[in-house]
Amino acid sequence: MKRRLALPLLVLACAAGVSACNPVLRSHGYRYALQEEPNITPAEDTQDTVLARLGNPSTRGTFEQDTWYYISSTRESLAYLRPVTRDRRIIAVSFDDAGVVSAVNEYSLEDGRVVAYAGRETPTRGRELTFLEQVLGNVGRLPSEQFGGEQNLPGGAGGPRRNE
Repeated sequence: MKRRLALPLLVLACAAGVSACNPVLRSHGYRYALQEEPNITPAEDTQDTVLARLGNPSTRGTFEQDTWYYISSTRESLAYLRPVTRDRRIIAVSFDDAGVVSAVNEYSLEDGRVVAYAGRETPTRGRELTFLEQVLGNVGRLPSEQFGGEQNLPGGAGGPRRNE
């Protein structure tokens, strides 16, 4: 009886372990059918026709507001590992001053570049204070004449004194 129960439990445990390793694919951004080319013709299409065909862009150019980007990507997650981008497609549509398409460029994952961030920190003058030094640092440093009868400071702060 134990043997008959052990085999199905072993198969069930193996199936659960294998199914936990299945990758999860997530699609982000503008989606269209695979191998579908957006039919945008330079010098013929306008901003209105591009909006009608592709909808709102994913983003617009930071420095060139007349460039629209339609971005789509597919990311794969596997268990606890960092997600990996498997596919990326960017369609850049540039417009002239009249709102007519001047250029259409397409970029893929191979066109991307890895940006190396500098992990350095800019040094500051002075030294770092501990928590207690920050809390107790000004105890005993305030001038006592500010707490006496001479309260003619505007706003009670250290501004210029008025002679009344």
